[in-house]
Amino acid sequence: MSTHDLYITPVPESTREVTPAGSTRFTWEYDDGREKLLALYQKGKDRQWDSVKRIDWDLDVDPYNVLGIPDQSLAIYGTKYWDKLSPKERAELRRHSASWQFSQFMHGEQGAMVTAAKIVETAPDLDAKFYSATQTMDEARHVEVFARFLQDKIGLVYPINTKLQDLLAETLTDSRWDMPFLGMQVLIEGLALAAFGVMRDVTTQPLPRQILAYVMQDEARHVAFGRMALRDLYRDLSAAERKDREEFVIQGCHLMRDRIRSREVWENFGLATPEVRKLIDESPYMRMFQSLLFSRIVPCVKDIGLWSPRIQETFAEMGVLDASRADLDALMRGDEEIADRLDAERFAAEEAARKAEVDAVIAAEAASS
Repeated sequence: MSTHDLYITPVPESTREVTPAGSTRFTWEYDDGREKLLALYQKGKDRQWDSVKRIDWDLDVDPYNVLGIPDQSLAIYGTKYWDKLSPKERAELRRHSASWQFSQFMHGEQGAMVTAAKIVETAPDLDAKFYSATQTMDEARHVEVFARFLQDKIGLVYPINTKLQDLLAETLTDSRWDMPFLGMQVLIEGLALAAFGVMRDVTTQPLPRQILAYVMQDEARHVAFGRMALRDLYRDLSAAERKDREEFVIQGCHLMRDRIRSREVWENFGLATPEVRKLIDESPYMRMFQSLLFSRIVPCVKDIGLWSPRIQETFAEMGVLDASRADLDALMRGDEEIADRLDAERFAAEEAARKAEVDAVIAAEAASS
């Protein structure tokens, strides 16, 4: 079935053109490059994986309860709007909410794939080109994974959110070579990594947990790449250049904050009213979700040196300034360890099952002889 047949609202065109900006850069300097970045490149090569083999696609998923989490996560739960919904409508709302979230993951990962390819083209240093090439492959795999999950397990797809589309367009059409790093590696990837983490940690369902854990293992490297690439560069920015990039971060964070409100879902259920928007903004779950979503962006922005009073005021106004104290390296190590642990648990269980099967065959043969 065509993806177009699964979209909840018609998508008028199969492709969208964004006119690129910036120069294609070749380098004739083939020296080793930066040690830490080359080590990350090696890790990227070592950690390549096949989504067909690593993920257990035979696991069942209830499309009407994809994550297996309480309905309190829905902003209208316990209100008059919730009470008016029939059990069937509530199930559909759960399905649409999950579809919207995973659809934005899928669209964002395609944006990351295109942006990583652009970094290969525009980055001036070979070590950055090397790593971006591995990231492009990572992002292709992530698009593949989320597309299959939506098509085979949920059966419903949402178009790209306009706020995400705007930020992708701004990232891709800026002629300065560092802006794709800032827009994608820091903002879009940082928010995606945090969103994946929230859902990985709350879901009770094994298939989405596998998908999110394995994707996060890759994304942790991508955010680290952005930090490495920008930290030294931004140390030498002029005041005007620094202010320009900080304004880009502020605008991008506002777009990301507005994006998570899943406006399209509420519109489809006839609930896009000012009162419902207020319920969404004041929802304890949404506030918790928003604070966690910026847990990767805020310390990363601080780490690369964009930490003016204006930036800090913006994060304070959004209620996420405390995230600046987070230990990014510890968070990234945790993401890698969770994926490795999940692999170990899965393969140990499979090995135990195979051993039990062999033992049963041996026992049956012994009994019949």
